[in-house]
Amino acid sequence: MASGQNVSRVTKAPIRAGPYNEDQLCFPMKILISNDDGYQAPGIVALYEALKDVAEVEVIAPEQNNSAKSNALTLNSPMYVNRASNGFRYINGTPADCVHIALTGLLGYRPDLVVSGINNGANMGDDTIYSGTVGAAMEGYLFGVPAIAFSQVEKNWGELEAAARTARELVLQMARQNLIGASPWLLNVNIPNLPFAQLGHIKLCRLGRRHAAEPVIQQTSPRGETMYWIGAAGPALDEAEGTDFHATAQGHIAMTPLKVDLTDHDRLGYWAQTAARLRQGDPSAS
Repeated sequence: MASGQNVSRVTKAPIRAGPYNEDQLCFPMKILISNDDGYQAPGIVALYEALKDVAEVEVIAPEQNNSAKSNALTLNSPMYVNRASNGFRYINGTPADCVHIALTGLLGYRPDLVVSGINNGANMGDDTIYSGTVGAAMEGYLFGVPAIAFSQVEKNWGELEAAARTARELVLQMARQNLIGASPWLLNVNIPNLPFAQLGHIKLCRLGRRHAAEPVIQQTSPRGETMYWIGAAGPALDEAEGTDFHATAQGHIAMTPLKVDLTDHDRLGYWAQTAARLRQGDPSAS
């Protein structure tokens, strides 16, 4: 449904979890769920179903598919919040917009955890730079909330129930170890499309690397204008043992801790010397 149509605004009560049982936690954990595939995507529905009875869960996600939107925020056009028939709220904005709006006023409280996904396809290696799934989780992290981005390795939602169960188990284990609601952290988790019983254990990984993307695709529009489509992602370049590419290829769940600091700390010394030489050649420095 387009944002300009006449739909009801946020009027229903927030989505609440069902009763707790002996396998669940003894405190009302609050989780915000978002994604980049849009509020109707099977991945976010499966994630909600997996977590709704272990926490108080709110879903606030983009109205449309926003893959590869990274951390983009919408600054030059208004956004609107609508409520879907299943109780999910959706916004005509980016994944980061959704989490930003949720945490800066829409929710009215601070969640214990932000969970993004389950994405339709991998977010490994260089993918994380572009990923809207990671962008939504990172927005929570930037506001001091622990956050996890979940993705399936292959597209088309194969074995989605197993991926959702994996996400549930990981969230529960972290809660039991008092890792949720504490100091913020950001995790990127990629799950192979395998039955739950066939999934390998979690492996802590570094990000791999991809080759450069495939060439841009050119087409001619019906009006004779040249159109351009971004080419497909390149194949894995660094898939050595220890990378997320290697772990998932072996059937394991790949978990990578991420950070936001883009500073090249290893090269600070080199650039300090370079900056000194640049200052020596700058007439204004004398």
